[in-house]
Amino acid sequence: MGFTQQEIGIIRSQSVQMERGGAVTPEVLQYIYDKKLFHLFVTDDLEGNMTPLPEAIRIFQECSRIDGNFGWIVTIGAGGGYFVPFMTEAIGRKVYARSEAVIAGSGATTGTARRALGGYVVNGRWKYCSGSTHATTFTANAVLEQEGRAISSESPQLVTLIMNPDQVRIDHDWNSFGLKATASHSMVVTNAFVPDEMTFSFSEYRSHQDELLYKYPFLAFAQTSFAGVAMGLADHFLEASEALLRERGNERGLEQLYKKQEDFARQKDAFYSVLDKSWEELGRKGSLPPEMEQRISSECIAAAKASLDCGLSLFPMLGLSACMEDTEVNRTWRDLQTACQHALLRG
Repeated sequence: MGFTQQEIGIIRSQSVQMERGGAVTPEVLQYIYDKKLFHLFVTDDLEGNMTPLPEAIRIFQECSRIDGNFGWIVTIGAGGGYFVPFMTEAIGRKVYARSEAVIAGSGATTGTARRALGGYVVNGRWKYCSGSTHATTFTANAVLEQEGRAISSESPQLVTLIMNPDQVRIDHDWNSFGLKATASHSMVVTNAFVPDEMTFSFSEYRSHQDELLYKYPFLAFAQTSFAGVAMGLADHFLEASEALLRERGNERGLEQLYKKQEDFARQKDAFYSVLDKSWEELGRKGSLPPEMEQRISSECIAAAKASLDCGLSLFPMLGLSACMEDTEVNRTWRDLQTACQHALLRG
């Protein structure tokens, strides 16, 4: 899918408002709903907008080029669609089958679950739950306990939980200097009962197991998604930097910027070449060999490094005005630094 100049202008016109408010605006959120951007990995029978992975990563890149917070929210929200096949069709319909449906949550194991009749009693606190203020469902991992202690301290058993917003308290503690509008706050759960049917395991398919996207390895899926965001953020930073350097008549700076753009374009091409090949191979064989998974991981990390380098190498040339937080170039630089701190992009 493409974005018109009018759509780009509308979203970017709200960038400052979103950053200051700490959340995407209702208008931008409605745009995401209308375009089914949260449903790029949800099957059509669940009112989804199933999209081949290479196409979706290009969408994430473009969303992030338009606005960093917009791109991050779309990427994280769409990523929740990967959980579809691990839920029964009935639970999947409950979680996904409406335009505003979107998951927020965490893969960290910072909660506990105690077995109870028909389910689990859950307690915990999970950080960095992007999209927390507009999520309709929350997911989290918890360590299974018995009589207040983990069943096995050496190899603890985990349970993945599906929770409703009324079971979760949002602690507004996201105070990063970048991606301020992603609402990546902590979620807190206290003595919430989660029935068995609202849990799932990544080792057990329950529906839609023939869909190609769900056969793509989860780590590679996550890394390619975040790499797309990083590249889009770098694209926007380069655009904003070029405008500032032109305004100041800095020819030497423009020469270095053009060289950086050329190098970065080659890195992006290398990334998409491997991504496209992996998708084609998955379609032919139904799975990816470990060597291809390693190639994908390496290209994701290289793409993130190249994206980050765009900011680190060019920012010192932009002058004091670029240090003002209300400028476009400063905002994109901060968003780029923040996104590239994700563990999956640091190798």
